[in-house]
Amino acid sequence: MVKKEAKEQKEKAKKAVKAGKVVVKAKPTVEKKVAEKVASKAQKTTKKAGADTGSVDFQVQNFTEKIQLLSSHLKKHPHDFDSRRGLLIMVGKRRRLLNYYKKKDVASYEKLAASLKLKK
Repeated sequence: MVKKEAKEQKEKAKKAVKAGKVVVKAKPTVEKKVAEKVASKAQKTTKKAGADTGSVDFQVQNFTEKIQLLSSHLKKHPHDFDSRRGLLIMVGKRRRLLNYYKKKDVASYEKLAASLKLKK
């Protein structure tokens, strides 16, 4: 008898979800991570489709986004030394690109630094 009632409750819940009356919520951390992954994949595809991925602007912007993600990861996991090394390598690459860009075109460099809120 208990199994029958449980089945009925499950069926009612499924019908309510299909009808849109009930919103099923997952754990907020899992939901947030999935949303971030989907958003980042969507951003990457739109950027690669419309932008010149070899340009200095794009590369610096891409490194900046990755650096921000790794920085937030390292705040939660301070003993992740492998990720810290990767972060330092990326920061160095971005710095070298910015130095090159500054020599090549100062006005564009300043515009890029201002838009990404980078220190000069």
